[in-house]
Amino acid sequence: MRTIWHRSCTQSHDSRMEGPPVSYPTPARPQRHPRAVRTVTVGTTVLAAALLLAALLLPNQLDQLGPKAFLRLPAEGIALAAVLLVLPGRARRVTAVAAGAGLGVLTLVKCLDMGFYSVLQRPFDLVLDWILLDDAADYVRESFGRTSQVLTVAGAVLLVVAVLALSTLAMVRLADRMAERRPPAGGTTLVLAVAWVTCAVFGLRVGGAPVASTLDAQLVHERLHAVRAGLRDARVFQQEAAVDSFAKTPPDRLLTGLRGKDVLITFVESYGRTAVEDPAMAPQVGAVLKEGGASLRAAGFEARSGWLRSPVIGAGSWMCHATLLSGLWIDNQQRYRNLVSGDRMTLAEYFRKTGAWSTVGIVPGVRTAWPEAGFFGLDRSYDSTHLGYHGPYFSWTPVPDQFTLQSFERLEYGKRNRRPIMAEIILASSHQPWAPLPRVIDWNGLGDGSVFGRIEKEGKDPAEVWKDNERVRTEYRTSIEYSLHSLFGFMRRYAGKDTVLVFLGDHQPRPEVVAGSPRRDVPITIVAHDPKVLDRVAGWGWTPGLKPAGDAPIWAMNEFRDRFLTAFGPRV
Repeated sequence: MRTIWHRSCTQSHDSRMEGPPVSYPTPARPQRHPRAVRTVTVGTTVLAAALLLAALLLPNQLDQLGPKAFLRLPAEGIALAAVLLVLPGRARRVTAVAAGAGLGVLTLVKCLDMGFYSVLQRPFDLVLDWILLDDAADYVRESFGRTSQVLTVAGAVLLVVAVLALSTLAMVRLADRMAERRPPAGGTTLVLAVAWVTCAVFGLRVGGAPVASTLDAQLVHERLHAVRAGLRDARVFQQEAAVDSFAKTPPDRLLTGLRGKDVLITFVESYGRTAVEDPAMAPQVGAVLKEGGASLRAAGFEARSGWLRSPVIGAGSWMCHATLLSGLWIDNQQRYRNLVSGDRMTLAEYFRKTGAWSTVGIVPGVRTAWPEAGFFGLDRSYDSTHLGYHGPYFSWTPVPDQFTLQSFERLEYGKRNRRPIMAEIILASSHQPWAPLPRVIDWNGLGDGSVFGRIEKEGKDPAEVWKDNERVRTEYRTSIEYSLHSLFGFMRRYAGKDTVLVFLGDHQPRPEVVAGSPRRDVPITIVAHDPKVLDRVAGWGWTPGLKPAGDAPIWAMNEFRDRFLTAFGPRV
């Protein structure tokens, strides 16, 4: 019994001593290639840091893109590193994701800026410019084909996804590594901060730019200001549009100085100040103007020329047309939409209001329905599908200028027993990409335009032309010469003594052509046979002839409508 009791106690004691089973960690399996793993870890961290640094220092203009642009210290990066170092784990990860995505968005805005500066010589407007991206895609299709458009759009989508993903992943990666090695990361951040302050105090610069950079902070500040201005712009525009000095003028007191005249307001695409003043273009374009002026004088016509300041540069012709005809400054798509959905009286509408003119639009650049014709006050309008043209497109341009002008003669101007005409005519052959280009042929041989098929095939490839800026400038100049030759040829061949021609450029060409000049001036010329017409504008100070002098007056384009209505209204 004692033995049984002893054994039972012993077992009970042993069970109390054992307790729960103890588990021991399994020894880590040694890495087969520790050096390679360490190299990959360090490499990805360095790559992430380099990617973020490049994004922070990336300029928003192509002409600033170069090695010197990246030899700077970004204050934003140093400040962000300090914030990530002091935040605890979850907050640090959330901040890294948000900061990475934000930096990706900022990088995409810079890329958009590069494109807009390259074409329009201004940054992308975050409120007003989104609709222009669709226009840009259409331009690529019409100039370079459907395949190029698809590839461009697909590339843009992939770029957006890649930039956002890479910047976010890189920021998270760098934040985690900084947390793992907090002391050296903190010391490095402190050294960079001291270096930034030192460079700022002493004003150190590289390539003309300060080493102590605040590029992104300035960019964000400017964009916030632009966004606020864009949101206010609709209200400002509404106030401007409500003021019209001629709204209550009786019809019999409008445009009395032009009664019985045919008035042709003709826009020459991209005909800017550069075409008549740039040393590489002025001799050739000047010769066309001189020859045209001599031939018009021989036919009894005289001319006066001045300058207008366009609301845009590089593109946006429809906004220039609207600016001149409405008397309002139209420099963005929101203003244009608000204009054409309102009841503002345009210059064509004032002609129509008199009851003395038929109003006509010749708009070869329009390929689909154009409801704005009614707003602009046009009784009839002819787009590219209604001009009778059966020849090829010349890149973007649907109808060569010479054919456009002859179509106007056939459809409207040459009709017998008609009322006087006020016409808005758009000449589009000098539209970029300026290759291939038509050339002036015998007016009697134009036919239905099929003759241009051979000319188009013999033309230059735009992709080849755009490999070199000098070739682009040459082709631009050639296109302006063609448009002017066509216009002067039309006047010599068809214009009567009661014809008044007002021709002007809509905007300056792209920055590649104007060589970075910020000037937005375009020539404007009035041609008339009746000396009384030019007497009406004698007080304008314009230059005799087809070429404005360098010191001729420069008006904002929106001022023209009211000055024109005043000059040709009743004499006081």
